[in-house]
Amino acid sequence: MEPLQQLGLALGTAWTSGINLYATVAALGIAQASGLVQLPPGLEVLANPAVIAVAVAMYLVEFFADKVPYVDSGWDALHTFIRVPAGALLAARALGPTNPALEVVAALAGGSVALAAHGTKATARLAINASPEPFSNWTASVAEDVVAFLGVWAAFQHPYVMLALVTAFLALSIYLVPKILRGLRAGFRKLFGGGAAGAPPLSARP
Repeated sequence: MEPLQQLGLALGTAWTSGINLYATVAALGIAQASGLVQLPPGLEVLANPAVIAVAVAMYLVEFFADKVPYVDSGWDALHTFIRVPAGALLAARALGPTNPALEVVAALAGGSVALAAHGTKATARLAINASPEPFSNWTASVAEDVVAFLGVWAAFQHPYVMLALVTAFLALSIYLVPKILRGLRAGFRKLFGGGAAGAPPLSARP
């Protein structure tokens, strides 16, 4: 792979990890095990049957948890501590044998991309949970799964396109960071009952 292709694979898999980590790992592992792709040496471990089995099992758990209002937001909150470091690790290992300094840079970049994707997903889900329409969670969840699988495919088949898409996504995320943070705060206040309309501030209560 050329350096830009490796970068597209690294950042592409980090991005899909922020959306659905288990779908990403399962897709990469199954594709390598079936001979559809040739993963970099650092990612060949994903083809191990045990890794594939755990990834598929956790994907099925997430598939159902992700479709229940507020359960999905709790799942996202927990996976802040899983998707982001996993995205950093996948990005670093996607480069294959390389300079340790470049590996650290790839890990930092991958973690940032995974965090941006995860934060965008979590904020969108909190907003969807405020909607009374019952099918929004199912629609969003299926769309996220499709995007994750297509992202893994694009990272291999069209790494330059994937790199451009991730770069554009990062630029948009930087612009939207203040709105995302406000959305997360408002969503968590609603989720944990701290933002009820008309409730007086604590200082004003007897």
